[in-house]
Amino acid sequence: MAPLRCLGWVLMPALALALLGLAAAAGPRRTPALELAEELAEELWSAGLPGDLPELEPECRSLLAAFAEGSAALTDCLGRRARPVRLCQGCHGHYRRLLAQYGSIARAVGNSSESHNCAKSILTSDRLQIVVTLSEFFNETWEAANCANCLKNNSEGLSNSTEEFLDLFNKSLTCFEHNLQGQTVYLSPNNHTEVCKNCNETYTKLNDLYNHLQRMNRQGGESGHSAHLCIDVEDAMNITRKLWSRTFNCSVPCSDTVPVIAVSSFILFLPIVFYLSSFLHSKQKKRILILPKRIQSNASLVNIQEKYS
Repeated sequence: MAPLRCLGWVLMPALALALLGLAAAAGPRRTPALELAEELAEELWSAGLPGDLPELEPECRSLLAAFAEGSAALTDCLGRRARPVRLCQGCHGHYRRLLAQYGSIARAVGNSSESHNCAKSILTSDRLQIVVTLSEFFNETWEAANCANCLKNNSEGLSNSTEEFLDLFNKSLTCFEHNLQGQTVYLSPNNHTEVCKNCNETYTKLNDLYNHLQRMNRQGGESGHSAHLCIDVEDAMNITRKLWSRTFNCSVPCSDTVPVIAVSSFILFLPIVFYLSSFLHSKQKKRILILPKRIQSNASLVNIQEKYS
């Protein structure tokens, strides 16, 4: 009965206006039927509409308000942690709560009456579908950031490897800052020998761990998601490498130098081996002895004599 009652309140003003228009168009000729219509129109117009039209049930309105608050909190978190990027480690709690709130709306059926279906009223009752659009935006942003590769399987916190990486990252930045000794890093090309020497071990460990995490993700890794690391780890490593190579002009000796030189030397030496072996093989062919014709004729004569003796 609730939908019919609401529909009646919506149609009442339109019906009243129609009846008043009909009475005005009749002019001076006022029949009893028109007088009755005019009285009915005045009664309907004076009744008016209710002050608060109940578009949603209280339960559905509460779920919608919770989703709106969760969306605002997640948006604020993403905006505040956009630079430097700290989305996954700082906003995973807000994202997990928003997923739960959206799930509550999608699962909420309420009573047996179809009018109490919150999922239908909130998610699919109009063309714009604001709640669905917001949910898809947050999901796409979270997946593009590959945050699942930084979190545990239940997304309740950072994985052990991510925590280890962030700990080394913080130690590297602390080492950089401690060894600068008040120098203006970005204004003059100072000599940062102390930074390169004292922070080399920490930076090398950080770089090796990052390469190890990359290999793990390419092979399936801890979570089995995208081959990319989460945006927090990638951005942290990019910052550290720029500071190390561009700002401090440091370099790390490559541990694979000897194997690379050996393989390169072997490849360069192959043509020499090939041409040398070809030259020796051709010389060996030229050394095959050829008997002189005189020796061949004497040998034939001896054979004839033996035959007839």
